[in-house]
Parts: sequence; C-alpha cells; structure tokens
Amino acid sequence: MKIGIIYPQTELGGDPAAVRAIGLATEEIGYDHLLVYDHVLGSPHDREPKPSGPYTDKDPFHDPLVMFAYLAAITRRIELVAGVLILPQRQTALVARQAADLDLLSGERFRMGVGIGWNHVEYEALGQDFTTRGRRVGEQVELLRKFWNEPLVSFAGQFDQVDRAALNPRPKRTIPIWMGGFADIALRRAARLADGFIFADGIADSVAQMPLLREYLKAESRDASSFGLHCNMLFAKDPAAVVERARQWQDVGGTHASVVTMGLGFTTAGEHIAYARQVAEALARAGLLPA
Repeated sequence: MKIGIIYPQTELGGDPAAVRAIGLATEEIGYDHLLVYDHVLGSPHDREPKPSGPYTDKDPFHDPLVMFAYLAAITRRIELVAGVLILPQRQTALVARQAADLDLLSGERFRMGVGIGWNHVEYEALGQDFTTRGRRVGEQVELLRKFWNEPLVSFAGQFDQVDRAALNPRPKRTIPIWMGGFADIALRRAARLADGFIFADGIADSVAQMPLLREYLKAESRDASSFGLHCNMLFAKDPAAVVERARQWQDVGGTHASVVTMGLGFTTAGEHIAYARQVAEALARAGLLPA
C-alpha cells in the first residue's frame, strides 16, 4: 500500500514558501504522494441556498494543476494527486490540455481525482450549471480519454461539442482518472467510469463502504483487482491512530492512503512537516512505509 500526505491548504495562509517546503519534505521523508484539494473560489455561507460544504471565503486554496506544475520541477519521485478536482465547473478541453502538459512535465506522475463539488456560488462564477454537474462529469471523463488517446477528436455530447480537433502533444499514457466522494451515487459513478476511488474517511466509514463499492464494480463487470482504492484518513489525529487505520485499510484491500495534518493546531509549515515526519516514523516501525 502506498501512503502520502494531504497538503494542509487551509492552515498555511496561501504561503508559497509552504508549498515548496512541504512538497520537498513529502519526498524527502519517504511518502509516496502529495494530495491537494481544489476550490477556485470560496464564499460566505450567509446566503440561501447555503453551501453545504465546510469551507468559506476565509479558507485559502491553491489551484492544484498550477501548484503541481511548480512541484513537478522541484521533485523527482512523488505522485501528484488532485483529490479532487471539481471537474464539471471547468471547460473539458482546457482540463485535457492542462492535465496532459502536467503529466508530460512531471514524468507521468499526475493522478487526476475528480468530483462534482458542493458550492453553487463557485459554479455560477465560472459560468457552469450546478444542477447538471453529476450528469456532466461522466461525459467529461469520456471526452478527456478521447483527447488523450485519439489524434483527432469528434464528439457530440449533451454538454460538449468537438468538431475534428486535436490535443497536441498528447500525454504518453491515458492519465488515471479517479473519483472521490462519500455518497452512494459517487460510488456507483466511480464503479462505472473511474480507474479508482478516493474515500473521505471520517465523513463516511471507508472500510464499511468497501464491500458496497465492490458490489457495484461486479455489477459493471469491472475487475476489482485493478481498481484503485484510496483512503484520506481524515479522522486519524495522532500517529498511533494513523497506523491503526492504515492497517485496517490495507487489510480490506486498500491500495493508497493519505495522512492529514490539518485540524491539529499547527500554525506553520514546519509544524506540519514535523508531525508528518513523526507519523512516517510510526508507519515505518509498523512496516507500512519504507524505513
């Protein structure tokens, strides 16, 4: 099982030096990947309908694709994971171009997790329809794979139209597309369309959801052994708890897991790095991370 960390965006004030420090430390400590959340805009919740998610205009976010392009130049090994990119609020062809370049420039180290988000204000500001986001994301995944694999693309969908257009250069591979979320409909969608699923453990019980996802994969005639299973260990708040949850996740067939450093009272990048190092040492003693 591969273990990485989640970049603590909301607690670092948008500091560019923290991006560099944590990116380099992730690789130096021995983690497998750095996972980054996505929001283009934040908004106050004093409105109707009230956005359903936890973040407001006070929470800073870097764009994952831009941040990863920077990290691709200063790291050599770690996987760069969007966990998740809110795909339906973006133009599909533009994401195809950005993702292709990121994968080329990083040496095929990009994994694109996608989801549908929860902030209608963000969708409206980006000129997209919040109410159709679930339907749109499936069509987008199909079109992205066409752009990455076909020399000339024609596509007539409900949301995107392409008349004999090319993505040039294309990536050297089909970039992995994983989906994320915690609701039943997200599991069903991933079983039908994705290469893997990113569980939000703590919002839902990821271990308990695993059998359900496997049922959906079977119903879609998908090979469960080749489907990625990634757990964001949100509720594990100390090294011992991380080790315990990582073991549980490995025991049920999990392939990836991410450590969270947010919500622990840290105020500097150095404090986040020190905790990540403590967790890595505990995981190494447990045989879950290379020493």
